[in-house]
Amino acid sequence: MPDTYRFVQFLWTGLDWIFPPVCGGCDRTGYRWCPDCQRAVKPVPEPICDICGLPVRTAGMCSTCLQCRPSYYQLRSWSVFETPIRTAIHKLKYRRNLALGDALANQLQDFVKQRCWQVDLVVPVPLGRKRYRERGYNQVSLVARPLASFCQWRFQPRALCRARETQSQVGLSASERKANVADAFLAESKLVAGRAVLIVDDVATTGSTLNACAQACLDAGAETVYALTLARALPHHGLQYV
Repeated sequence: MPDTYRFVQFLWTGLDWIFPPVCGGCDRTGYRWCPDCQRAVKPVPEPICDICGLPVRTAGMCSTCLQCRPSYYQLRSWSVFETPIRTAIHKLKYRRNLALGDALANQLQDFVKQRCWQVDLVVPVPLGRKRYRERGYNQVSLVARPLASFCQWRFQPRALCRARETQSQVGLSASERKANVADAFLAESKLVAGRAVLIVDDVATTGSTLNACAQACLDAGAETVYALTLARALPHHGLQYV
């Protein structure tokens, strides 16, 4: 771990002594992400599609990816979008639990390393200007920044930006989600050209946002693009929730 992030870890530890943390998954005092919640993380059931990472009946590519392969090389999600990770993501987004991102990234790093991806840059999915002003921070960066440090990859939030504002994806159908984010992102060629980029988001539902981000990076000259999320919403969760 780089020395700069060791210092950050030291600061979080000091703050935990002064202000005892509360677990982001179950509100247990004394932990940012308690052992019970760590064990309760539910992996996406295998087999999964080689490309988009959704569960399939037999190993290989799902029918959707066979018909129209996404722009990213692979999308993988650490957990199913259910408690406790669903609760933790809600607190990251709406409760300003800033330290939780670091705690989740610490556990996420082993999952990422097992993918054996050769990554040059870690890039969070950017928020729109209006939403950033309302929230004051990008919750995805709270996970992506420490994850990049743990894996000794370069964190580059400026590599990707919103070319236009989009409406919330919540409640939209799969086709509406795809249209909503089409050409909504721009990548900085000077930062991504010739590089392997890992795009990070909190939740994947249809993968439309990550696909649009990946296409923007490829258009700017990226060599390859991987996609990673904390959680994956499965078909039975419904599109209205995420």
